[in-house]
Amino acid sequence: MQSQDVATRRPDHPSGPVVDVEQAEAALVEHYPRLVRLAYLVLPPSLGRNRRVLTAHALTQRALPRGRTTSDAAVITPRRPDDARNADPGYTFVRQRVLRTALDAGLPLRRLAWPKRAQLPPVLPHVWGLRLFPRSGGADELALDQRLSALSGAARAAYVLRGLERLPDDGVRGILAAAGVDDPEDALDEADEIEASYALLLSPEFDPCSLQARPTDLMRRRQHMKAALVAAVAALVCGALLGLPGDGWGPDGAAAPPYARNPAQQAALDPAQLTKVAPAAWKDSARTDFSVWPARGSLTGDKALLRRALAVWARPGGSVQVTATPGTAAGAPPGPAQLLYAGEVDQARVVLLYDGLRIVRYAEPKTGTSGAALDFARVDGATGSEANAVVVGRADSNVRYLTAPWVTATSMRDLLKPDAEPTPLRRSADGVTDPLAGSGRSDAATGVCTSWNALQLGDNSGTRLMADLGELVPAHLTSGKPGAMREATGRAALSAWSQTGCSLAAVRGHGVRTVNAWEYARQTLPETNGTATWLCTRADTWRGAGSRVLAQVQAPGKPAAAVAAQSEDSPACGTRDPQVLAGVLWKSKTGAWYLLAAATPDVTDLTTTGDVESTTPGNTVALPTEQGAQATLTAHMPNGREITALH
Repeated sequence: MQSQDVATRRPDHPSGPVVDVEQAEAALVEHYPRLVRLAYLVLPPSLGRNRRVLTAHALTQRALPRGRTTSDAAVITPRRPDDARNADPGYTFVRQRVLRTALDAGLPLRRLAWPKRAQLPPVLPHVWGLRLFPRSGGADELALDQRLSALSGAARAAYVLRGLERLPDDGVRGILAAAGVDDPEDALDEADEIEASYALLLSPEFDPCSLQARPTDLMRRRQHMKAALVAAVAALVCGALLGLPGDGWGPDGAAAPPYARNPAQQAALDPAQLTKVAPAAWKDSARTDFSVWPARGSLTGDKALLRRALAVWARPGGSVQVTATPGTAAGAPPGPAQLLYAGEVDQARVVLLYDGLRIVRYAEPKTGTSGAALDFARVDGATGSEANAVVVGRADSNVRYLTAPWVTATSMRDLLKPDAEPTPLRRSADGVTDPLAGSGRSDAATGVCTSWNALQLGDNSGTRLMADLGELVPAHLTSGKPGAMREATGRAALSAWSQTGCSLAAVRGHGVRTVNAWEYARQTLPETNGTATWLCTRADTWRGAGSRVLAQVQAPGKPAAAVAAQSEDSPACGTRDPQVLAGVLWKSKTGAWYLLAAATPDVTDLTTTGDVESTTPGNTVALPTEQGAQATLTAHMPNGREITALH
């Protein structure tokens, strides 16, 4: 069970609340823009804006604990009643780690002393050939930045905790002391010298998540590239000479030498050997997968382009940006592939290929071939809804799809607006859609998710929703009890997805195949506070492993469901085991605290142990308790099987 509040504890308290990696990750993902902004403001301006941006992101991403730990390291400060962030032990824990490493990054390097990791340039994230910096603000923001640069690191931290986190001075003292500041009181006094409005801290001038890009020194980069090319050629020649075979058996046994030609590999590199399905073949086929997609696009006859795409697939150079979904092999084709598309998309020439297991996208600029990209996605066993669309291009946070030949209608639907009609999305004669606004848009000031656009597709069998999660193949969205899922286009399904749509951000880039949202319980809240809705969202992957499960609760009057518990590689809320149990601490309108818990309707009773002891018939429970209470939840099936809480 995940608590929504804990009591205030100082760092020397012997028994702080336990913080799981999942709980800390949920807090980091939800408040990522705020945490990065905090790190950026505390870091010394002497680093330069580009390095401050990258370091702020690196420190925030490294704030997750390696395992289950206590929040004693993070001072959970006194807070205002309307400040929900400080009620989350996961958030206060991550914030403490971000602040500590940001202060470490500002320490001067000492001779004969090993530097701390935060003092070194970040390895990841890293950007080649570009300098990144936040958008410029006005005169007030510039003046504030200059005043902050004159303060010590501890004073900057004190000012930011006051203004950005809205903490009282007692809370700021505790956090600074836990971060290793020798004299927190002196830092507060130094911060008092700045008289600027705290509202300026929310300006785009200090937002490292909304960035501008400019090139680096182009002449120096060209010189470095020439030197690297000469060195690479020399290394290649030396390696070839050293690798020439001699007499007798080598380490590869009876295999031919590395430079020998393999007939199957040679055929895979020949554009003339590509499979091109006839335009109407899908109409007479019993299959509804990528194998019956026709070859489309204006450049299907451009043998030079196809030859480059196949060659880069087999041997991507160092300048090629290669990406692959988790669990997807990025190797050469085993034989001649199938051509799905070759044409111009925005400012690029794009080739889509299929080898029976993977979709491969090759893209190069319209002028020249520098900056080529190669993307891999696993699609083995994809049929019907899972073979309806492929991302053919991304530009300016927008996405274009190539749709299946049997798709008859395309539109855009905002998951957070279930009652709104979908917006029609035009397609070209080749099946390429107009740009679709990227999913997961957030408010720049608060970081709160405000919309999540999904692709709605229609054909003769009905309509379905697909969500872009940053990969070649969008994830198929469904709704309903595991084993009886249905398309997420009905009124009840859209209502469920409007509450949990923004949780898709937690599985972006994980190779997700399908995501199912299920409203598994409704609970009447005490003191006539209305009815809470319990949701279970399960994301399954193409590779099988790495599935993620979220249990969420939607309280009346709240804009989105709150995460109660989450798990990875768990069978819960799935076809194999549709059971789920989760609980939270909840505060009523009168200020009273309750333990809320809910399980799937099949259970006979719920049992709580720990700070709250009870056994209650049914699948929901609401028990009076105190702020910061800890309890263990179990439920029982009619056959006696015990179900534990999702974790």
